[in-house]
Amino acid sequence: MRMNRTEAAKNRERVVQTASEMFRKDGYDGTGIAALMKASGLTNGAFYKQFASKEALIAEATAHGLGENEAHWQKVLEQAEGDPLQAITDWYLSEPHLSHRGLGCTYATLATEAPRHEEDVQKAFDQSIRRTLSLLSGAAETGDTSDGAGEGEREDAAIRHLSRLVGALILARAVAGSTLADRIVAANKSPD
Repeated sequence: MRMNRTEAAKNRERVVQTASEMFRKDGYDGTGIAALMKASGLTNGAFYKQFASKEALIAEATAHGLGENEAHWQKVLEQAEGDPLQAITDWYLSEPHLSHRGLGCTYATLATEAPRHEEDVQKAFDQSIRRTLSLLSGAAETGDTSDGAGEGEREDAAIRHLSRLVGALILARAVAGSTLADRIVAANKSPD
């Protein structure tokens, strides 16, 4: 029995979502097609009907994960009470975010792998990072931390803030369960 377009589209979305989570959890190379399709509840043959290659799925799933990043950052900034940059810091370096790589930040899990993949993956990161920096720069403009800073200064501050958060998350995860992880988080939660 042939599948209709709506069902095929839902299956594709499920594969992209599952791949996005598995890539963040296990890396691009640590996620095989067979395991991915099993986790998606589909057969290996379904993969080749939906995607030209694993690399094509990597690009699409990465863009999907980066889009989820942006939505989370936007939501936290919109709901922030007080200093929006401190709100994003507290959320980003929270225990749930530290503990769940598959549902967490795509920057922290896949940015180091992106250069080893096709240009579409790097473009997805470039575009997403630019949008995230714009969110942070805008938050600095409206928050208590702007101090009359110009656009260039706010953008530089946003780059520093994003780099600090992503780096802290990566390092804290690398030494998870140790007191050093707690110190990394605490040191990066405090305002500059």
